[in-house]
Amino acid sequence: MSDALPLMHVDAQRIVINKPAGLLAVPGRGDDKQDCAWARVRAQFPDALVVHRLDQATSGLIVFARGEAMQRALSDAFALRQVGKRYEAVVSGAVAQDEFDIDLPLIADWPNRPRQKVDLAQGKPSLTHVQVLHRQAGQTRLWLMPVTGRSHQLRVHLLSIGHPILGDALYAPPDAAAQAPRLLLHARDLSLPALLGETALTLHSPADF
Repeated sequence: MSDALPLMHVDAQRIVINKPAGLLAVPGRGDDKQDCAWARVRAQFPDALVVHRLDQATSGLIVFARGEAMQRALSDAFALRQVGKRYEAVVSGAVAQDEFDIDLPLIADWPNRPRQKVDLAQGKPSLTHVQVLHRQAGQTRLWLMPVTGRSHQLRVHLLSIGHPILGDALYAPPDAAAQAPRLLLHARDLSLPALLGETALTLHSPADF
């Protein structure tokens, strides 16, 4: 894999890249986990700062801020749900409804970290909007629009309704995990509001699966 990542947009205060599946978004623990999207972006843009993350197994669009002022502004925009995010996924089974919400609270599954789990009593509110694109041969392709941004939210929510994402080695049953060589989850669309003199921005990155 080349160290250079696909640049989707660059301006004076923002950088948007297309992260490949299998690459960490930020460094992990240990010398073997220092290669990541942030490190590769900083090699070209030393002022790049982290705003949000994608799971290592997830591909797609990530925005980095250039400087602390934009980092704060973008972080606030994410917290206030002013950032539009849409993911594409392929899940096991035929999803019955064409459009619906998954509203199930999530919490860390501490004995089994980094796994998360549904916990109706103590979990944090978590909401995902789901739209079916098409169904074929025991699989369904979906749009996923997370309203909240919990860790592993999309993966756990889809598992909880009996439709695990294909290729999910962490959550899916062995038969669904084995149906794809990678997690079939991609951050396809990202819409950023106008901030600090920069115009509003909407980017698209079609899934390669």
